[in-house]
Amino acid sequence: MHDKTITELAAGLHRGDFTSTEIIRHYLERIEHLDPRLNSFISVEAAGALAAAGRADERLRRGEGGPLTGIPIAHKDIFCTKGVRTSCGSRMLDNFIAPYSATVVEHLEQAGAVVLGKTNMDEFAMGSSNETSFYGPVKNPWDEKCVPGGSSGGSAAAVAARLCAAATGTDTGGSIRQPSALCGITGLKPTYGRVSRWGMIAFASSLDQAGPMARSAEDVAILLQAMAGFDPKDSTSSKEPVPEYADGLDLDLAGLRIGLPKEYFGEGLDPGIAAAVETALEEFERLGASVRRISLPNSPLSLPAYYVVAPAECSSNLARFDGVRYGHRCEDPKDLEDMYKRSRAEGFGAEVKRRIMIGTYVLSAGYYDAYYLKAQRIRHLISDDFMRAFEQVDLIMGPTSPTTAFSIGDKNDDPVAMYLNDIYTIAANLAGLPAMSIPIGTLGGKPTGLQIIGNYFQEGRLLNAAYRFQRATDWHRTAPPGF
Repeated sequence: MHDKTITELAAGLHRGDFTSTEIIRHYLERIEHLDPRLNSFISVEAAGALAAAGRADERLRRGEGGPLTGIPIAHKDIFCTKGVRTSCGSRMLDNFIAPYSATVVEHLEQAGAVVLGKTNMDEFAMGSSNETSFYGPVKNPWDEKCVPGGSSGGSAAAVAARLCAAATGTDTGGSIRQPSALCGITGLKPTYGRVSRWGMIAFASSLDQAGPMARSAEDVAILLQAMAGFDPKDSTSSKEPVPEYADGLDLDLAGLRIGLPKEYFGEGLDPGIAAAVETALEEFERLGASVRRISLPNSPLSLPAYYVVAPAECSSNLARFDGVRYGHRCEDPKDLEDMYKRSRAEGFGAEVKRRIMIGTYVLSAGYYDAYYLKAQRIRHLISDDFMRAFEQVDLIMGPTSPTTAFSIGDKNDDPVAMYLNDIYTIAANLAGLPAMSIPIGTLGGKPTGLQIIGNYFQEGRLLNAAYRFQRATDWHRTAPPGF
């Protein structure tokens, strides 16, 4: 049963081949048996999931329900979920029970999805390996000595190991796409504003975007359909109409123009991944697309620009965690200042502290113009590069990550080396563009991913290209050995 996609599970549910309760029990047993090896879940909501499955079965018996009714999913533990611990992977929120649900959680619940639990993540979504979590690192099901990528590594590992049919993630600088590539699944970061951020604990407000993670482009399209749309509670939410993503999946790719940025194939890229990307592009050409070389001249500046903008926004957003209203509070504070200092010192991990300090520095008097303002100007240059490129091509493709999954602990002593894992993904966040990763092969037994970037609100075009590729290949159906 766990080998079935969302589409296959939905078809079986509507035919009456099995019930949602049977599916949920099966997945809960897999989580109990297999997740101790992976640590992909922070919380498992067995009672709530079984109750929701019972309600889904009632709807299905009445001939109601849609493509997500009764389907088992998991939420990254960054989404507030009413009555459930929402920790953001941090000691700071280890005791926080959300009093309301994020819009994304509400939308998927209304669509009938059944939530199995909350997945592990880098603390406050800050990390590229899922090693900064207060609850310990997540392990990659393809090689349990390796990281799954981050910060949505728990979601990626859970989907890859068939512990849930799909999961939500968030992407600030590649945190859906990079773990999707390292775990061999399909993940989409929508256009900024396409999916509501309300109820999603903020890291960097101008960069964060929620998105779906699943095994196939078809499944991702179904999830995005439920997640997307205007939300009056989110001031950054877009009123752009949401198309029927499923309707455009099978369109012919004849005439599709694909751009290949020369900047994505320089020093640092594993030659095996470069070869896998070239092979994938040859498949797209067989499907009718044309490939041309393009340039995104300012893309090498995306990493330094991001690591000014994101920490600056993180410094501001995380100022609210002070031990006063909710979250971790130190024991026996001498006074208010002592409570602030010790609560934050005890509640935050090393990477979060590092980014808060960098962000506070670049926003401080005398440095704002030199760093933050300059980074925002570079951000505009990067966006302009993409707009010029989209005058020549319809989609931009390249590697998602420069390497396959690396060993746990390998880069913990070198933050810059860790940050370089997001070298190809960050630019799409700075520009606010939609981008996704799809599996295109394995290298040394570990998955590799192809990144596809589109113009604003062109998620349908990305999904169409990914779906046609996945109809012609079967990398998205390959499971980690033993799972």
